[in-house]
Amino acid sequence: MNTGPIFIVGAPRSGTTLLQFMLRCHPRIFLPTGESHFLIPLYRNAKTFGDLSRIENIRAVLRAMYKQSAEFLDTDLPTRFDIEGLATELQTQGCDTMPRLVAGLFAKNARAEGKVRWGDKTPYYVLHMDKLLEWFPDAQFIHLIRDGRDVALSLFARRDDFGVYNTYFAAKYWEQFVKGGRELGPTLPEGAYLEIRYEDILQDQEGSVRKICAFLGEEYSEAVVNFKTTREPGKTPLLQKRVQSDNAGKWRSKLTSAQIKIFESVSWATLAACGYPTLTSADRLPLPLRAAMRWHNEAVAWYRRKLRE
Repeated sequence: MNTGPIFIVGAPRSGTTLLQFMLRCHPRIFLPTGESHFLIPLYRNAKTFGDLSRIENIRAVLRAMYKQSAEFLDTDLPTRFDIEGLATELQTQGCDTMPRLVAGLFAKNARAEGKVRWGDKTPYYVLHMDKLLEWFPDAQFIHLIRDGRDVALSLFARRDDFGVYNTYFAAKYWEQFVKGGRELGPTLPEGAYLEIRYEDILQDQEGSVRKICAFLGEEYSEAVVNFKTTREPGKTPLLQKRVQSDNAGKWRSKLTSAQIKIFESVSWATLAACGYPTLTSADRLPLPLRAAMRWHNEAVAWYRRKLRE
């Protein structure tokens, strides 16, 4: 069986949290309930921390993690994030490189839940799979893809969280993650990358879970299909109930014909490549209209930030 870390990635609002809560019920797999976000900043700044056999430098790394993702470290891990105690523990274990420190932190929390394999769900890591593979050569990535027009609806519902205020920008946002991940995935070693559609999980949970478990080299477990729901504040309401097989295709009734045309003008090819039917031609919007929509999104984002200040 594989023991490498598991990363659930994809465009935000694509169902990655659902898959996270499903897989964390596997008897061997530990997944925190939140998103780490600190791996890529640590990757980019690794050299600035110096010799990681020195405990003061280990403390500096842990402080950087906490500065980036305090809520995650305080609320989404089963063990207390005590910088002093954790630094001593990691040093004693010989965690003297950045990947070893990260793995040591996650492995400690996996053991706390009686699990032997750890993972992480942070959607934007889909654009950095190659970097994470440098750190963890045996890592595996599950790229979850959802119809971008339904993603757009979900982004609009949380527009201030993602800075998405019009359909054109929503399409560009989705395209960045999905196309970027699909271009990077095939360059990874065999067995490191799997694409699966959110809609396929909704329609065939058992078949999708069997496919994922086979990819991961793990035995199929009914516990993944019958995952535990949650009523934790801040978690998506859909996790408070069983999988909703009809939670797809809502864009057909909730987006206007103009919005559908705008979205497909940006992402027609990527939608088609992912197996999603399109309703319009692939005609690109005129340059002045594209520029106006970029300006509109930036202007609204600025205005909304000022309101919150």
